[in-house]
Amino acid sequence: MEVNVKNFGEVSFAEPCSIIDIIKMVNPDGLNNYVAAQINNESTLIDLRTTITTDCDIELLDTTRKECLSVLRHTTAHIMAEAVQNLFPEAKITIGPATDNGFFYDFDFRPFSREDLDAIEKEMKSIIKKATRLERREVTRDEALQMMQERNEPYKVELLEAIPEGETITIYKQNNFVDLCRGPHLLNTRPIKGFKLLSASSTYWRGDKNNKSLFRIHGTAFFTKEDLEAYLQYLEDIKNHDHNKLGRELEYFTTVDVIGQGLPLIMPKGTKVIMTMQRWIEDEETRRGYMRTKTPLMAKSDLYKISGHWDHYKDGMFVMGDEEKDKEVFALRPMTCPFQYYVYKNSQKSYRDLPCRYGETSTLFRNEDSGEMHGLTRVRQFTISEGHLIVRPDQMVEEFKGCIDLAKYCLKTLGLLDDVTWHLSKWDPTNTAKYIGDAETWESTQQSIREILTELNIPFTEDVGEAAFYGPKVDINAKNVYGKEDTMITVQWDALLAEQFDMYFIDKDGSRTRPYIIHRTSMGCYERTLAWLIEKYDGALPTWLAPEQVRVLPISEKFLDYAEQVTKTLQENGIEATIDRRNEKIGYKLRETRMQKVPYALLIGQKEQDEQLVSMWNRKDGDLGQSKLDAFVDAICKEIRTKSVELTLRKQAE
Repeated sequence: MEVNVKNFGEVSFAEPCSIIDIIKMVNPDGLNNYVAAQINNESTLIDLRTTITTDCDIELLDTTRKECLSVLRHTTAHIMAEAVQNLFPEAKITIGPATDNGFFYDFDFRPFSREDLDAIEKEMKSIIKKATRLERREVTRDEALQMMQERNEPYKVELLEAIPEGETITIYKQNNFVDLCRGPHLLNTRPIKGFKLLSASSTYWRGDKNNKSLFRIHGTAFFTKEDLEAYLQYLEDIKNHDHNKLGRELEYFTTVDVIGQGLPLIMPKGTKVIMTMQRWIEDEETRRGYMRTKTPLMAKSDLYKISGHWDHYKDGMFVMGDEEKDKEVFALRPMTCPFQYYVYKNSQKSYRDLPCRYGETSTLFRNEDSGEMHGLTRVRQFTISEGHLIVRPDQMVEEFKGCIDLAKYCLKTLGLLDDVTWHLSKWDPTNTAKYIGDAETWESTQQSIREILTELNIPFTEDVGEAAFYGPKVDINAKNVYGKEDTMITVQWDALLAEQFDMYFIDKDGSRTRPYIIHRTSMGCYERTLAWLIEKYDGALPTWLAPEQVRVLPISEKFLDYAEQVTKTLQENGIEATIDRRNEKIGYKLRETRMQKVPYALLIGQKEQDEQLVSMWNRKDGDLGQSKLDAFVDAICKEIRTKSVELTLRKQAE
């Protein structure tokens, strides 16, 4: 056999041999630096223990290659699982993959404390220090089953039982620990130079909340201690920009255990921001021809059975009552669409009446898993800028474009347009039980959305299986400070639910015709958007959104009367202004103003009082000099009116 090893040339051998043997031929001194290989330019990483049986090209990958981090981290997950079972023999192993930023492993055990994690880290260091070898073996399914039954690992047995008989199974072993795994893995633990167990959380077996609760340990690993330290510093830095920390410190929201997880209390400052956005969105929707509705927060199960939500979404709803015992069962609404359909159905509609654009600031309820909730980004009660457009089929494309335009306008105004990605969320034709409707309808509606996005020059990706059960949609997503992607805005194409609700309009020829429906949000969930804004602007919101736009700071109590007059003038002009009446030094007041991210401050002293001036200050530049109050009011009112995302009153260049 002839094998071409990149950077080393060709080697020949008569019998099949492992990649390890090939390394010994071409670079024996570098054996401990190699992590994996790639064959014939394919991206898949191959274990170095793999036997080569045919002519091929091989590239050897060492610890400097970024893609090898997954091998390091997967091996570290196995070491962690061994350490857990060394310390807690009753813990049962499940799965433990590498991730983009580290690794995790799920255990059937009790919750892990920080003290547990520290003890596990210590045990891992002991295993790693011994340069423990990892052995790879291929066994039959029956051999693997017997092994895991003898080791009393029920989750591994369940996984194996789902594999067809006759399949070859790969196992990896280090010391007394054995795991089912395709690999690849490190040859030994020597390359693991830096690792850290970061946190623990709860989850469910196979991600299904109907299954047993498990407990997950999250960690990360690098080939050098320096890379680990840099990553841990990065995590510390982004924590300081996490809305869950910053939003609490700035008193935008809080949570209370006795109220419940995923049920945040929006504080006065956060409420003011949400109210500002809500008024803006409602006014903009009215300008675009929307009619406002106000519908109940709950409904009988009958409504959700008509829409299909009862069959497709019941597990995500808060149900009140017992179907086996109670005459009527209610549920808090997870969406507004079926309610607005009955607003439409209240009177007969002609083709001339369409489109009907209904908008509502809707409070919704969704029974999110406890492990998924975080700050304001995923909660159990939230408010959304929801809307449903009932349109003639010939109006669908233009109205859909109008919804995309509204979303883009909202994102641009908030300064977020460049931070999003666009996705065409499609059905999964291999799992039709999740959806209503036929394949022809799904394919045609997906193609219509594809053509719209292409015509509007919007770059997008296509995601299979992410559609709603009744139709495909455009999802506009953004990442939080940790890199997790959340959906901010959706626009959904629905050619099916009008049939479910017997919705129709009288067409030109007098026939009863089914309308199409667009489900959309103009800006999405207010709570999630507030979280996004806090992280985007590091808490320093644009002036038009800031809950406190100007703080008036008298230098001493003797200037308080004039400061009160200034504050009153600002407030009369619609500016969110406050006054700091405390008898504190001005430097202290300014530092606090900057820490609380207030856009502007006006300092009031002797000269300002005598000459009816104000000394201006902003959170970026500090001192801006003096101005007549009227001039400042005109300038900041323009900044607020134009919804500038930048401070417009800035220090002039010297």
